[in-house]
Amino acid sequence: MAAEDEQATEPAEAGIATARTVVLVEGVSDQLAVETLALRRGRDLAAEGISIQPMGGATNVRAFLETYGPHGRGLALAGLCDEGEAPFFQRALERAGLGTDLTRERMESLGFFVCVRDLEDELIRALGVAAVEEILDGQRDLVSFRTFQKQPDQRGKSDQARLRRFTGTRGGRKQHYASVLVDALDLARVPEPLDRLLAYVCQAG
Repeated sequence: MAAEDEQATEPAEAGIATARTVVLVEGVSDQLAVETLALRRGRDLAAEGISIQPMGGATNVRAFLETYGPHGRGLALAGLCDEGEAPFFQRALERAGLGTDLTRERMESLGFFVCVRDLEDELIRALGVAAVEEILDGQRDLVSFRTFQKQPDQRGKSDQARLRRFTGTRGGRKQHYASVLVDALDLARVPEPLDRLLAYVCQAG
């Protein structure tokens, strides 16, 4: 997650008292995406004892696992991370006693799923560039995006890469579009890491 999405830096108490499952995500935009998809699927996460906890970045995962994992509160755990941050999760899960020499597949069996690049990239790919540009138009952001596309450091990049970068160029934009893009998804084409995470925690919860 980009720095503008990172708010929490230590385990929170809110929503934990009645939780049976804690889902660890890197930032608030990930939290909003998971919660929005849950609503679209007719799930009430709080009522099911599932708490989504943004950590303020993957480097904080060890502290969260220590608090909520087998050496802390002993809650059921799951999580979602970016591809580049997966090693932080792997090492932290191993230190928490949840496995050794964890592969991607083994992490998934524990409920921890990895996005290709990041969740924004997954969502944009699932929707397609044209559909995301229509969404930007509806949000009155398309003109700003067209200007952004012409910036020198965006030359030579794909429109998908530009859209991904655009969502994080202003405070609050990443979080706003997390919900908006998930709302626009065809529920038969939800990005696999997000889809499998929700299925896992709802089954566990």
